[in-house]
Parts: sequence; structure tokens; C-alpha cells
Amino acid sequence: MAVKAVHIEVVSDLTTSAFLASLQRFIPIPLEIYSDCGTNFQGAASELRRLWSDPEAQNSVSNAVPCRWHFNPPAAPHFGGLWEAAVKSMKTHLKRVIGTQLLTFEEMCTITQRIEAILNSRPITPLSSDPNDLRVLTPGHFLTDAPLVTLPDPDVTQIPMNRLNLQLLDQFHQSLWKRWSSEYLRLLQVRSKWHHPQPNVTLGDLVLVQAPNLPPTLWKMGRVEAVHPGEDGVVRVVTLRTSDGTLKRPVVKLARLPIN
Repeated sequence: MAVKAVHIEVVSDLTTSAFLASLQRFIPIPLEIYSDCGTNFQGAASELRRLWSDPEAQNSVSNAVPCRWHFNPPAAPHFGGLWEAAVKSMKTHLKRVIGTQLLTFEEMCTITQRIEAILNSRPITPLSSDPNDLRVLTPGHFLTDAPLVTLPDPDVTQIPMNRLNLQLLDQFHQSLWKRWSSEYLRLLQVRSKWHHPQPNVTLGDLVLVQAPNLPPTLWKMGRVEAVHPGEDGVVRVVTLRTSDGTLKRPVVKLARLPIN
């Protein structure tokens, strides 16, 4: 919950047995489970309590898996806003990208795993205090101990869907990345009203730069090398050092790290 790392699992239906199967695929079993009061979750909790009530199971499993289940209050789905926010931010774009296209179960699993990599590539904070280091810490580091990367694919977003076969999932992936990343950046770059002063960008700050044509899971990072304040002392333009050279950008196109 601290870094909001996301794992997406596709299930064939919303039954208790299907959820228990997905929980078994989620290894290791978490110490704490938080969920709403869905009937499949309630049924799974009851089934696990029944299984763990067996003395032999308690000795062999319960001590090794100290899992506790926490349910939201009934009729209070907003209590799960923390863990639903990331998935919700993708649902609208996923529906728009797929449209009326019918996907097989394998294709749906593939696209959701690629979406998971996109969500877990979000920059959180600088990886070190070295001013020459442009690397950032992402939720993916907490899952794989390394940044998440994807295989390079040619840009197929402009090709009509009826002309695609094997590259159809690539188009879904790239279109969804462009929609979600631009929306996410706009949320980070929201500025308060002018009568609420904000701290200026300073030398050495690591910033996320708006770059609309990047491939999935890649974010353009820059280190502030020079600031250009106006007559009122407010910094509205900065010079950045990036992996591609030096750029001059307005601060409205930047998001400073770490991100709250």
C-alpha cells in the first residue's frame, strides 16, 4: 500500500472457486488481505476458515501462512479507494482501446500483464542522491528488484485494426500507454491557484518530463541544471540534463520527484 504496486489476475468468472484458484497463483500468500464484501470474497474467507480449522492444517499451514482477511464495511466500497485507484485509472482506457474486439482468455491474460508492467513503471522518487544519476525508484523495483522493461515493438497505433493480426495486442498496449501516461502526467502537473504559492523548482531536482512519443514503460527523466526565474522571482522555465542531451522546458511540462 505504500508504493501502490499492482498485480492483475484474470479469472474466468466471479465464483468463490475461481477466486481461490487465483489466490493460489498469487505466491507468496500475503500477510494481510483487504477487500470489499463481494460474495466470492466472503465465500473464499469462509472456505479458508473451514480448511484452517482442521488441527492438522493449523500445524502445517496456519503457522507458515499468518494471513488475515479484512473486509470493508457493508455498502462502503469507497473504503477500498487506495487499492482500487490504480485499476480504476486503467479500466476506462482499456474499454475504449479494446472496443468491441473479442479477445481469447490467453490474449486477455497477455494484455493485462502488459498493463500491469505499465502501472508498475511509475516513477516514485530518485534512486540515489547522485546529481548525475537519472534513475528512479518504481513500484516494479519492489516486485522484481529491477526496473520493468518491455520488448521493443514497432509503432502500430495508426494502422487500422482490421489489418492487424499478431500485432493487435501490440496496438492495444501502445494505445493504452499513450492514453494513460498522458492522463497520469496531467494529474502530476496540476498547479494550484495563483494565490497559493508553490515552492520553485531548484537546481539538482530530478523531474519527470512530458514526452508523448515514448514507448511503453519508458519515462523521460531530467535533472535541473539551470533555472530561469521571472521578474517576480517565480521559476517558470528551466534547463534540464537528460539522457538525450540538454533541454529547456517550462515547469508546467514537468513533475518534480519525489511524488506525494
